[in-house]
Amino acid sequence: MTMGAYGLAADAAAVPAVVAAERRVARPRPASLHIPSLDGLRAVSFLIVFLAHSGAGTILAVPGGFGVTVFFFLSGFLITTLMRVEHETTGRVNVRFFYIRRVLRILPPFYVILALACILTLTHVLPGELQPGAVLAQVLHFSNYWFIAFGSSGAAAGTVPYWSLAVEEHFYLIFPFLFLTLNRFLSYRGQARTYWALCAVVCVWRCVLVLWFSVPEDRTYLASDTRFDSILFGCALAMGLNPVIDRPMGSERVWKWGILPASLALLLFTFVFRAPWFRETIRYSVQGLALTPVFIAAIRFPHWFPFRMLNAKAVAFVGVLSFTLYLSHQIVLIALQTWLPLLRPYEMALLALACAFAFSLTIHQLVEKPSAALRKRLARDPSVAAAVS
Repeated sequence: MTMGAYGLAADAAAVPAVVAAERRVARPRPASLHIPSLDGLRAVSFLIVFLAHSGAGTILAVPGGFGVTVFFFLSGFLITTLMRVEHETTGRVNVRFFYIRRVLRILPPFYVILALACILTLTHVLPGELQPGAVLAQVLHFSNYWFIAFGSSGAAAGTVPYWSLAVEEHFYLIFPFLFLTLNRFLSYRGQARTYWALCAVVCVWRCVLVLWFSVPEDRTYLASDTRFDSILFGCALAMGLNPVIDRPMGSERVWKWGILPASLALLLFTFVFRAPWFRETIRYSVQGLALTPVFIAAIRFPHWFPFRMLNAKAVAFVGVLSFTLYLSHQIVLIALQTWLPLLRPYEMALLALACAFAFSLTIHQLVEKPSAALRKRLARDPSVAAAVS
């Protein structure tokens, strides 16, 4: 069977009765898969990372790593929701289209910006020197393990955050097949429980590495095998309590005034409790658990005042540009710090944000939009194109 034909027929006789019953009561698919608040959450995640890298994080105690964790969670939730909708709409998941979408969404801006950063380093616009091994690790998407083993010297200035793309690429290599396997034998909630169990396994693995082997913090922060759970928490939400697809559980009052405040309090705890053993072991797990109600509430109540700003057009547009902003912002920051060292920190941050936005808008127009158009042309099956565009 070719990868393009890889898919599972929706054969109710081959699925346990509980699975078939669960799928029969699912709500009708939305006419559009635009999910409220997600672009706004992307924008907030980027701004968290940007403030941390700009130096404002030191003053405001902005937890930059948390922004990456939110990106991971959001990625897991979105790709799993898309695959679930595709399977329910067409009876299968086309793995070839999955990889086409991922390749055309991620790689064109990734390689364009990486190439520009390398050129700017070679021409001494950016400080530092390139080392072939470090650059090759980024090109081949194993920079996270390269940085763990050899450090970040030799990579183009401002491209160290690309380690997180390596984590996602490693996850994408295996997740479609995991999804298809679990989807064949388990109910949606059974699949969600499996993803949560895998999150627990990753957490235990981090604890073993830190408490038994005393590995450095970079090992647990950067490595795919110790960060997959941040993505898997999003996958679990997509299958278990998906606020886009599943019938809502619990009253609006309980969510707004009970569960959500408790989750935000738990997140705040993960920011202020600074014990190294906690930060390197269970912090990501606690944040994943706390983010689950936040995502549910943000998507379920997009017009409620705390989340209304996430759906403002300007904020949502920043979310649309968030990927290229994430890739380019530190390059811009380092260039400005090199050539305009007398700027005050807030002046540097504002100028860098404006420059990164202008650059990202250019990449969006010249690279991302043509890639998106190509994605749609390659999705020849109209039903698949509608489900996954």
